[in-house]
Order: sequence, then C-alpha cells, then structure tokens
Amino acid sequence: MITASITTPLGRILRSWRRSAPGPLWLVVPLALIIAIPVADHFLPPEIHLGHLLIVAPAVTSVVAGPRLTALIGGLAVASLVVAGTERGVLTTESVLVEFGSLAALSVLLVIFALLRDRLWLELRRVRSVSDATQRVVLRPLPDRAGPVSIASEYRSAEADTRIGGDLYAVARASDSTRLVIGDVRGKGLASISDTAIMLGAFRAAAHRQSPLPELVAYLEGAVRWGLAEFSESSGSEADVGERFVTAVVVDIPDDEPVVHVISCGHPPPLLLRDATATALRVPSPALPLGLGGLSDDAYVQATFPFACGDRLLLYTDGVSETRDVQGTFYPLAERAAAWTDQAPGPLVQKITADLKAFAAGPLNDDMAMIVVQREEAPDSPSKPSSQHVVHHDRHHPDASGDGVVRGIGDHGLTHGPGGPHAHPSHPAGAGNNWRQTPKTAE
Repeated sequence: MITASITTPLGRILRSWRRSAPGPLWLVVPLALIIAIPVADHFLPPEIHLGHLLIVAPAVTSVVAGPRLTALIGGLAVASLVVAGTERGVLTTESVLVEFGSLAALSVLLVIFALLRDRLWLELRRVRSVSDATQRVVLRPLPDRAGPVSIASEYRSAEADTRIGGDLYAVARASDSTRLVIGDVRGKGLASISDTAIMLGAFRAAAHRQSPLPELVAYLEGAVRWGLAEFSESSGSEADVGERFVTAVVVDIPDDEPVVHVISCGHPPPLLLRDATATALRVPSPALPLGLGGLSDDAYVQATFPFACGDRLLLYTDGVSETRDVQGTFYPLAERAAAWTDQAPGPLVQKITADLKAFAAGPLNDDMAMIVVQREEAPDSPSKPSSQHVVHHDRHHPDASGDGVVRGIGDHGLTHGPGGPHAHPSHPAGAGNNWRQTPKTAE
C-alpha cells in the first residue's frame, strides 16, 4: 500500500519539481503576483478587479514549500488584497469582503495541507528507509572480489521502488573455493520475497561448509521444501504449496583447479565467455527445481567445465533471456555477450543492462538478475578435476537419513547414513566409478 502511494504519477511529478527547482526560484511566482496585482488594480478600470487571483500565490507555494512558507505567502497575499482594496476605496464593499474571507480561509487550508503532506512525507521516508535496510539484509550486495575471482552483478525488480523481487543471487566463500547461486522463484515482485528469503537463508547457512556441491544442493532442496511448506501453512495458502518452487544454478569455483562445477535445477544455463564466443554450459543431468525434489529420486550430479584465468562466467535469470522487443523477439543474450568478451565484469554487466533496456524499448516486465564472474588468478598447481559427487534422493534407501538423503562419493562407494560412513552392499568400494561423469569441455 505504501509503495503504491509514493509511486503515483502525481507523486513522481511533485518529487521531481521539489528536487530540480531551487527554493528562491519558486518564490518568484507567488511574490510577483502579490506585488503585481495591487499595482495592476491601480491602473485598471473600476469594473475590473484582479484580487481573486491572489489565491494562486499560496497555492503554488504549498506545492513546493512547507507550511511555514505557505503561511507567510498566504499572509502577504491577504495584505496585498487589503492594499488593493484601500487604493480603490472599496475595502469595505461586500465583494472585497467576500474575497478577503475566501483568501484567508483557503490560505489556512493550504497551510494545513502542507503540514499534513510534510508529515506523511517524513513517515514515508522512514518507512522507505526501514524497507531498504530490510531488503538489503535479504538480498545483500555481492562483493567485488571473492578468492581468485572478481564479481559484478545487476538486479532489477519488476515492482517499482523495490530492491528485491522473485530473482535472487548470493556468493559464499568456502575454505578453498567460491560458491555462487542464482535463482528465480515462482512469481515476481513483492509477492515472491518470502520465497526468496527462504532460499537465500538456506544457501548462506550451508554454502561455507566443506560439503561437496551435490550435498549442498540436497540441503537447499530440503530447506526450501520445508520453508515453503511452513510459510504456506502459516499464511493459510496451503493449496498452492505444490506449485511453489525455485529454479537455480549453483556453481563452485575451486581455488586450485582451472574448472567450475555446476548443478542446474531447472534454470537457464550459464554462459562461458572466452575469445569472442559465448558457450552455454548445459549440464547433462539437470535436476528438478528446488522445492520439487520429492517428485524424483534422481541424484544430484555436478558437471565440470574448464574455467581458466581470464575466462568469464555469466549467470542470469529468465528476466534477461526472455525479455522481448516490440516484435516479440527474445533478447539474444549469447550473441550480445559474445561481442563483449573482452570487457571486465563491471563494464560487461553495464553494457548488457543498457543494451537490454534499449532492446525492450520500455520498462522491464519481469525481475532480472545477472552475475559476471572472472577468474583473475591462475591456480598454483592445476590438477585433474575431482570425481563427481552424487547425492541420492530416496526415502526408501536403507541408508537414508531422516531427510531421505543418502550422501555418497563416487570414487569410494561410501554412503553416509545414520551410522556414519560405510560401504553399502549395493555400492561396494570401487563401484562408485560407474557413477562418474566425464567432465564436459565447453566447445
């Protein structure tokens, strides 16, 4: 309600006037009227009287100034009417007395209007300040540097005057890697903030741990599913709990390997920018969106791609790739990004954002988020990418923990159930090599 009230066209016009015009300049109009009307009345015929125009002076002042200045200009306008009536000798006539009473009454009303407006304005500023602080806590600005990678980002909400909507991103440092997530919850704008907060809270709580990437995504799945169900129950909207989900891409960039590990949960693929080319990093085994993992028992499998010094990784939401022009054509993100692969992350994000706004030829109708990551330092000792980590979702598995997750490491056939790490009969030591996924090379 508050956001809507401060984003009306009239509100924007008034704010623009008050910000762009200096105070003394606005005073010229009412003061000129106060001086000019008595002078003009002195030279005009008796049947022509301009005193009723003096109400314009306090009216203009109340739009651009506070109650004190409005009261001052109103008092001067009443004094000007008295001077004009005295000059003509008609001060006590019925017509002038009516004008006098009307001007005084309207001036008082304008002062009250200016007083109430300024109080509301201050209240809205306080509410806006609290709202901005709250939104910054939920969607924290990304750092410019995390480990060996530099980062730039852009975020736009479809809702006017808000900093956060249905898109999300976050970054976290583990001891030997940098982890990022970018996602899109179902819905957009203010209505989706609760789901965004659930997802970001789960990522920040677990991303810094040393668990393999598939285990992190499995944790996110459980946390998001539980959080969405709890929020739906508390808000009385249980009917749509099965329709709420989060698409996401979670990446892990090791400090000591020239690779990037990727798990996609129904999200548009990242783009690897290198040598004037933009390659979509499509994982061979994409997972269901987070929150819907209970519909499948498939494992989370990370795909590994080369990510050398100087390479850039562009992560984005469908608010970028599905923006349309006036003809209904989708924004050619890969084509545009390929032309700017020589740009550093910051300028690259700025170029894509400006180009996207020009392409849409109007305001964006969906939330959009974008991250560009560049590896700035080559690994000290490049090594063979580690084996793929797999996390199974099977509540009927004999080693499933309370959340129905069986965690395993492919090369060793180890599963972590309630009793700790041990070899499961169905996955003896060494059998895990059958799970191994050959790292995909971006071509």
